[in-house]
Amino acid sequence: MPALPSVDELLRAPELAALWEALGPAWARAVIREALEARRRDWRQGGGGTAEPIAAELRARGAARLAWSLRPVINATGTILHTNLGRAPLSAEAAARVAELAVGYSNLEFDLATGRRGRRDVHAEALACELTGAERTLVVNNNAAAVLLVVNTLAAAETPGEAPGEVLVSRGELVEIGGSFRIPEVLARGGARLVEVGATNRTRIGDYRRAITPATRLILRVHRSNFEMRGFIEQPALAELCALGAETGIPVAEDLGSGCLLDLSSAGLPREPLVGESLAAGVAVVTYSGDKLLGGPQAGLLSGRREILGRLRANPLFRALRVDRLTYAALEATLRAYARQRYAEIPALRMIFAGDLETRARRWAAALDAAQDGFWRAEVVAAESVVGGGSTPGQSLATFAVALAPEEWTADQLEARLRAATPPVIARIHAGRVLLDPRTVAEEQEPALLAVLAELAHAASGGH
Repeated sequence: MPALPSVDELLRAPELAALWEALGPAWARAVIREALEARRRDWRQGGGGTAEPIAAELRARGAARLAWSLRPVINATGTILHTNLGRAPLSAEAAARVAELAVGYSNLEFDLATGRRGRRDVHAEALACELTGAERTLVVNNNAAAVLLVVNTLAAAETPGEAPGEVLVSRGELVEIGGSFRIPEVLARGGARLVEVGATNRTRIGDYRRAITPATRLILRVHRSNFEMRGFIEQPALAELCALGAETGIPVAEDLGSGCLLDLSSAGLPREPLVGESLAAGVAVVTYSGDKLLGGPQAGLLSGRREILGRLRANPLFRALRVDRLTYAALEATLRAYARQRYAEIPALRMIFAGDLETRARRWAAALDAAQDGFWRAEVVAAESVVGGGSTPGQSLATFAVALAPEEWTADQLEARLRAATPPVIARIHAGRVLLDPRTVAEEQEPALLAVLAELAHAASGGH
């Protein structure tokens, strides 16, 4: 085995000084030890080692250490609320508010008027109530947490040894909300007992009435936001369900999930139930997501009657589920855009209502043909975008995409190269070609996208 330099020798190497400065002492030593051990292991296993200078390996390992794990990507898939890519991007104002409040102190729980301790709820509550007609609103970290808080507060046993309360849910609404989290499991964790009502495809108001017992504490309506049912189906109107709740003294809660505040039917999508409509129908509390159709940060909002929301906030579980100042900052900015009817400022809504997609796709294709001399074999094709994020199931939005089919790579190979680029570009494959959908690419991202494609074409042609 040839002699290898020591850790201290490498730390003193002048050509690596900038790397060690960037890494810091602990990471610098770790990178060196990893590189030296890799070479020793290679020799012990009879690999003969490598003739490459160790400095090159150290630079590669150092760059890998310095790379961020959570990175911005360009979403060219056409899926607007892409769960794996972080769902709704924030508006410019929301992002600016987050940046402003991240670097210093804030009045998160301080009443500036009285100089006393305040409530963090107020920073989103007034706007949410104005937009939905609710008497009060709370914010937790996601919609599943909101449902958990409702169930635990309104239906769980209140004293040791007491049987859990019953929650009535239609069999057709026992949904899985993603990541193998299912409504029955959320109810069980919340300390309640599920009572299934009706049949999978048809549930009538009489089914709910017959299921009520002295142990019934809650009627839960779950919006089927991530799948659709067709054919021989039936469910009672929400107002009818709320009337039964009022008659029996049992509160009705609704898990709306997608959290729509604006009618999207003019974009060609089916009309989603609005939070305000559910509250007007008599629902005691509605839970909904902040990062789906609302278009804000990840959060779970609970809007409804003052008395019910007061009980929810008094639950010790609320403290475990509450959100920080950065979420409130982004959420307040998003709700302000709704209140001012500046919907185009909310990226998710802007993408849903986008109308210049063919023009943008043709601009991309022309730029690629002009710069790369036909390397990409780019073609503008009619395609479909989806809202995603467990919203508007089975529905799509007409779009135009740029289809790429270079002779050098298969679609899978090109898709992998796009993912490995800087910044990573996430695309989709259809009919053997890679599609880039402008609907989900912000206009300010276009130069970076085209630069990635130019760099890949340049590398494929041997740098000529």
